[in-house]
Amino acid sequence: MIVIVDYGLGNISAFVNIYKKLNISVRVVSTSSELSYAEKIILPGVGSYDWAMKQLNDSGMRDTLDNLILKSHVPVIGICVGMQMMAKRSDEGKLDGLGWINAEVKHLGKTADIDKSNLPHMGWNDVLPVKKSPLFLGLEKDAKFYFLHSYFFSHSDESQVLSYTEYNKLFASSVNYKNIFGVQFHPEKSHHWGIQLLKNFAEIKTC
Repeated sequence: MIVIVDYGLGNISAFVNIYKKLNISVRVVSTSSELSYAEKIILPGVGSYDWAMKQLNDSGMRDTLDNLILKSHVPVIGICVGMQMMAKRSDEGKLDGLGWINAEVKHLGKTADIDKSNLPHMGWNDVLPVKKSPLFLGLEKDAKFYFLHSYFFSHSDESQVLSYTEYNKLFASSVNYKNIFGVQFHPEKSHHWGIQLLKNFAEIKTC
């Protein structure tokens, strides 16, 4: 069963509606005990990095998530801020991240010639896969996804990047390390491309 982590942030109902239409079992969880149902995990996220980390830390689910992801190797996908939380730290805040991936989150305006009036990066953009992955099955060409962010995932290992997107600079728009996946865009807002990606995640074999 796919579980969606409800720690007070994210477009949870949109994910639920998509999986119900796909006839894929899904459950929203908000306690550590409920996480025991997880065969796949979705970590959504909207808003600021520190607020998201505080909400997750206060939820009581942090330790259980660490065990499921790092020890039991349950597949997980982080969405937008949910992806950024998987890094070690962020320019947007002071709290430590989950540290599931050796990366940092940086401000787009500090590393590219982007006028502040053009931030956040909002709207549709191409996502260009750079390696084969079951997450992008059927999305290898001409896939577009919806973005809303001012910070990006700065990876330390290029081999973990699944796709790039260009917004005055190339940045990693999706990553994968073992059983851990992250996407900077919002598949739940990305029409048939997003539905296909979420279906692909549901069908990924246990790592």
